[in-house]
Amino acid sequence: QVQLVESGGGLVQTGASLRLSCAASGRTFSDYTMGWFRQVPGKEREFVAAIRWSGGSTRYADSVKGRFTVSKDTAKKMVYLQMNSLKPEDTAVYYCAAGARLIWSTYDHETRYEHWGQGTQVTVSS
Repeated sequence: QVQLVESGGGLVQTGASLRLSCAASGRTFSDYTMGWFRQVPGKEREFVAAIRWSGGSTRYADSVKGRFTVSKDTAKKMVYLQMNSLKPEDTAVYYCAAGARLIWSTYDHETRYEHWGQGTQVTVSS
């Protein structure tokens, strides 16, 4: 049973930084892709960043490129999302997701991820 637990959200001001963490458990993740998505009430969930557990390749949404960094700690089974220069439009619930044997070209498709965390709220005030 795969479990993903996010933490690290909060209320910050514009320009601040936050680091989200995702604790993964329940199996080995060597063949998984880990993704971060976010959702604002009334809108569809959108892709933020992804990282391949094996090899560490990463991808980012254009809206966060250069500001956010996704990383992992294989030994601790942790995935992180370092968010810098936060903007009010980054306000959302952020979700960690895991997809097994996901075709890398589909990294931004939420339907390709089987497992999801409960989400953590990030609020950026102007």
